[in-house]
Amino acid sequence: MAAFANGKIEAYVGPPELGAADSLEAVIVDFLNGARSSLDIAVQELDSEPIAQAILDARWRGVSVNLFLEQDYLRSPLRGKPPKAPAPKPGETAEQALRRVQWDKDETDLAANRRILAALLRSDIEVKGDFNPKIFHQKFVLRDFRNGRATTPGNPALLSGSANFTFTDTHRNLNHVFVFRNSNVCRQYELEIEQLKLGRFGREIHGDVPKVFDLGGIPTKVLFAPVHTPELEIMKQMLKGEHEVYFAIFTFAGSSGIDDTMLALARGGMTVTGALDRGQAAQGWAAPKTMSDPSISLFQPTKTSGVRKLHHKLMVIDERIVVAGSFNYTEPANDYNDENIFVLGSVDPVSHGVTVAPQPVEELARHMKAEIQRIISELSEPYVP
Repeated sequence: MAAFANGKIEAYVGPPELGAADSLEAVIVDFLNGARSSLDIAVQELDSEPIAQAILDARWRGVSVNLFLEQDYLRSPLRGKPPKAPAPKPGETAEQALRRVQWDKDETDLAANRRILAALLRSDIEVKGDFNPKIFHQKFVLRDFRNGRATTPGNPALLSGSANFTFTDTHRNLNHVFVFRNSNVCRQYELEIEQLKLGRFGREIHGDVPKVFDLGGIPTKVLFAPVHTPELEIMKQMLKGEHEVYFAIFTFAGSSGIDDTMLALARGGMTVTGALDRGQAAQGWAAPKTMSDPSISLFQPTKTSGVRKLHHKLMVIDERIVVAGSFNYTEPANDYNDENIFVLGSVDPVSHGVTVAPQPVEELARHMKAEIQRIISELSEPYVP
């Protein structure tokens, strides 16, 4: 863990199994264990039993818990009307096969998710599936903050990043998590929770222009997709740079404008260095296939690196700006998905009324850049389209 801005921002990168500094599962569990009054959780997938246990333990010590999940990780789609019957196993009748699928032990890859869901419901935890017809891609926890203020008793903070609350994302995939201790940041995520509680999605509540907050001299802005169009924000931040862009990204599609911006900046003399997920970069629609310029250097984890997925959504610009969160560089993420990003730092001495403190801004940016460089130097090879 590294703390910045007098402890107002904490940054974690994982997992240790891949040489990173932090156990993200332990970070999330510790954060949940610190709750005293309330937890509002929005996460795409939950299959980590230690994280689920921390949620259960919070409920049993009197914490009010609301949880929002992506339904695709809980439901098994049935095809046809009526649904296609399951294939009988040797010695089974058709009726026995149907009974097995309906009532016997869950043998699907969603078994852990649904076992955890049952445990949460048994402990009177309110769980809702998101109504978004696309992807509910959030990964955040709001702790001890409701109605625009800290609860009493309270230990208010916000946790967010690229990691789902799963075994693979905290042990086998490269990810990051940030913790913010600031009421203004907490309030932005509370507004998102209020929208989810109403079953709404899109441009109904989060219509205001995102504000920039002062966290110990680090300008901080929070944005949600689709209403705040994070893609344009990322492009804007890159255009403010003069020297370099470092990034690590899971899904990078040519349908975004981020690749075009990188190409334009590279042709203007900026260096662009990126770490890509090997599987996603091999897809036909992947933007890196067309990102050819002497100033652009792209890398991907080797087949023997042990990396299951490079799951970051992370960018560092001129060692002065960090962009992180849940947002992949794709058109659907920008236009349809439930997403969040946060922009930390600025290349300017004053940003939206916030006097920038160069030292904490640079310390944070260099810390995150160092993780991208580590991934490239220790785990990766050059990307070849």
